[in-house]
Amino acid sequence: MMEINRIYTILSRFTSKYSFPYSSSHSSPFKILVSTVLSARTKDETTAKASQRLFSKAKNLKELRKLSAGQIETLIYPVGFYKTKARHLKLLSKIKKIPETIEGLTELPGVGRKTANLVLGTAFKTPAICVDTHVHRIMNRLSYIKTKTPFETEQELRKKLPKKLWRKINSVFVLFGQNICKPLSPFCSRCPIEKYCPKSGVVRSR
Repeated sequence: MMEINRIYTILSRFTSKYSFPYSSSHSSPFKILVSTVLSARTKDETTAKASQRLFSKAKNLKELRKLSAGQIETLIYPVGFYKTKARHLKLLSKIKKIPETIEGLTELPGVGRKTANLVLGTAFKTPAICVDTHVHRIMNRLSYIKTKTPFETEQELRKKLPKKLWRKINSVFVLFGQNICKPLSPFCSRCPIEKYCPKSGVVRSR
């Protein structure tokens, strides 16, 4: 049985030297939701700057509602798919409050399970597992699970991962995946958990 608690502890200490994902650095449900929507297919640095520009004009749903889609576009450019995201945010601004359930959140335009779980876990402190490409890839490389999609990964982790790690795992694995356990040619020679890892699916490492 893999010592997942041990692995998390090692990676948590190891990744503390890296910058925290921008969308996870807020406490406001509104800001977490909006910055996570903006972050899709966009670098953290670009997301951070775009979010700051937008939040300087709209710190809550009421203020966002006052902005036109065109104004939102200008503020968030050059995030990926900025026109689509501006349209989604304009539609999103019409709600009265940020939902506190995964069902309510995933009904919002531009919000998938990853975003919904991040909002639930970070903003509302609800037990939730935010599975993005890094969590999906690393958990399978470790052979902790064997799944084909992020959705399957979330479902398996809900059954297997200790609940105390649900809200914590994403930020640590994102930092680890961005800097060491990369999609192609991961830095296995620098990996602090190499002795625990069977490197499942790794073709070439450094």
